[in-house]
Formats: sequence, structure tokens, C-alpha cells
Amino acid sequence: MTIVLVEGESDRIALETLASRLGMRMPEVRVVGGSKGARRAVAELSGMRLLGLVDQGEREDFERVLDSVFVCDPDLEAEFVRALGVAGVEAVIAEQGELASFRSLQRQPFQRGRPVEAQLARFFGGRSGNKARYAGLMAAAVPLDRMPPPLAALLAAV
Repeated sequence: MTIVLVEGESDRIALETLASRLGMRMPEVRVVGGSKGARRAVAELSGMRLLGLVDQGEREDFERVLDSVFVCDPDLEAEFVRALGVAGVEAVIAEQGELASFRSLQRQPFQRGRPVEAQLARFFGGRSGNKARYAGLMAAAVPLDRMPPPLAALLAAV
């Protein structure tokens, strides 16, 4: 049996949304609460085929204990920004009625002059629940032929 371990809820939502769009039956996806939780989770799952989705900075924690690891560079949100393009991500934000909020963030002194990708990262991480909510929305919006490579590879491996 295959089990997929992910760092956070946003990873689980993105994978399950994409699998549903592909008409796939997704194996169990377990949120381990950050990369350090992988070792504890693996201890409970002996004999299982274990795959993982992790951010670049935490890849070693997963690679030490899992059979196959798929790495987001540097994180899930950046993968979706590359796949959708900035305009595509802004369209998703606009559909949620939050484009004015994003534009307001962009005008803040610390944000001015920063790359739009960094501004989007701040937007997604700045409000409780935003990462998980937008992970699902971006996974629903991305064309299936432009899925972020680590997510597409993980889904192909299950």
C-alpha cells in the first residue's frame, strides 16, 4: 500500500484537487506537520510504500526516511506561480475578490520593489488559512498540461 506524506494541509489539498481533476484515486495523504514530523510518521508505517512532497529547504528530512521524495522549489506556492504565471495567479486572487487586498500589500513600503513572486508569497502566508485555500484554488485553475513538475511526478508515481 502507498501512503503520501506531506508537510502541510496546503500540500494535501493541492494533490487531492489535482488527482480528482485527473480522475485518479489518490492514496492516503498524511499531513506530518512540517518536515521534522516525517520520521515520527514513518515509524508508524512500516511495510508501506512511502512517497513525500516537501519544500526545497526541508528535503533532507524527507529523503532520510522516505522511499521517493518530490521537491517543490522553493515551495508549493512558487511552483503554482510558475505554472500559472503571475497573471494567472492574480486572476485566481481576483476571482476571490481579494485583488485589491493584494494590490494594497504591494504598496506597503517593505514590499515595494520586491519581485511580484515574493509579494505573492507574502500574500499567501500572511493570513491564517490562505495557503491551504489558495493551494486548492490554484490546483483547480492550473491547466493539467502545466501542472507543477513535482506534483505531476508524484501523481504519476502513485
